[in-house]
Amino acid sequence: MRVPFENLTVEKQGKLARVTFHREVRLNAFAYPGVRDLDAAAKLLAGDTDLRVIALVGQGRAFSTGIDLKELAAGNIDQRYFHDWDSAVRQFETMDKLVICLMHGFAYGGGLQLGLACDLRIGTPKAKYALPAVKEGLIPGLGTQRLARYIGLGRAKAMCLWGDVMQGEEALRVGLVDALVSDDNALAEFEPYIEKTLAMASQGARYTKQCIAMMSDLDWQEAFELYMELQKKGLSSADFREAMDAYKADRMPQWG
Repeated sequence: MRVPFENLTVEKQGKLARVTFHREVRLNAFAYPGVRDLDAAAKLLAGDTDLRVIALVGQGRAFSTGIDLKELAAGNIDQRYFHDWDSAVRQFETMDKLVICLMHGFAYGGGLQLGLACDLRIGTPKAKYALPAVKEGLIPGLGTQRLARYIGLGRAKAMCLWGDVMQGEEALRVGLVDALVSDDNALAEFEPYIEKTLAMASQGARYTKQCIAMMSDLDWQEAFELYMELQKKGLSSADFREAMDAYKADRMPQWG
């Protein structure tokens, strides 16, 4: 199933959905129509109970360069954009799917913010990552919340306050991305990571995503109670039964 939008395309393949940004002429930057597309795509994917994994990629030379600066400079973007953008991004962060992205070329501003909301990030050695909003006199969205969780408070402050660019090897070293693929063959080399994620996308993995997202805001007792509640659900799930059957049969589990 393929669902085309003005600025992106959603393609469903079994338990996987691919989201491809195709506004190549602007390095996949987002203006208002793009934000509406992202929000609509996120709602479509979040409501599809058959899906287990979402893969985000950008066509051309960039994953995404975030907000469309030409539209911003022309006065065609106001504060509503920032509300709607982060609301759309949050859906990928919280949906009951594992979300993986390929951040090649450029992942600037909102492009990096979206990547930070994904569960897994694959980069390339020559890719460039930045949150340069201070150069426009703005705040880099909820990258201010997410970035430090991955690379530490000190590095996050420097990256946000100086608007500096980080490249692929350094991004891997500090934990901004989880793995690197080659610049010349990125899409093909991204596929094994999608397959690996699909192979692990049990109900337990999705509960694990929920735990990780919430644990840092809870005290020990609250975290323990959340864990016990979700573990109970995991133990009663069809995926757990399949995992045990697969273990006894010495085979890989096949999630329902």
